[in-house]
Amino acid sequence: MPIHSPRETFDRALQKLLDQVLLLGSMVEEAVQGAMEALQRRDHIAARRIYAADQQINEKRYAIESECIALIATQQPMARDVRFLAAILEIITELERIGDYAKGICRINLLLGESLIDPAAWLSLQQMAALGLDMLHRALDAFVCQDVKTARAIPAEDDAVDSLYNQLYRRLVAQMAGQPETVERSNHLLWAAHNLERMADRVSNICERIVYVSTGEIKELDSTEGNIETPGN
Repeated sequence: MPIHSPRETFDRALQKLLDQVLLLGSMVEEAVQGAMEALQRRDHIAARRIYAADQQINEKRYAIESECIALIATQQPMARDVRFLAAILEIITELERIGDYAKGICRINLLLGESLIDPAAWLSLQQMAALGLDMLHRALDAFVCQDVKTARAIPAEDDAVDSLYNQLYRRLVAQMAGQPETVERSNHLLWAAHNLERMADRVSNICERIVYVSTGEIKELDSTEGNIETPGN
């Protein structure tokens, strides 16, 4: 059996940790995609399954967090290694929150019952989800490769998600004003859109941590000043 140096052993532990972060990311991507597909099909059985599976995402996040803390306590990492572990702690928190948004979309699916979704509203939701998931997937790839250039660029794409949200917000508010009977349904759709808009914001936070690992710089990468039409946080 080969004898590994302390550095080799530590590097193996870091790689294992990174693999677990990617697994968590995959679980979250599947949850969001599944939640949107269930909403499109109005599949309440699938929505309940994805809703319940959020517990697995939570458990994975906590397992990674525990391993990070154990490595910090036992290996006394320095410099870049400390930044890497600190970034992982932040990134898994963001991923877990995105998983919560998928869970929220499933809950909205159930609350909508058999209500029909306006095709134009659905198209906006679908586009927001596609953009957010693409941002997330590329952000995780950037984390693996420590691609700072890509990590700096991705947050600018959040503007497109915000624009879709604002368009949908105005459309649904106008609809509620003209057709009071649509208020409850439209409000549910707004919260689905809010979850997708926040997902993109979380991806921007992940990108900030990728830059931090390589440069030691903690700086907000999102150029926007926030969305005044977004209800809540």
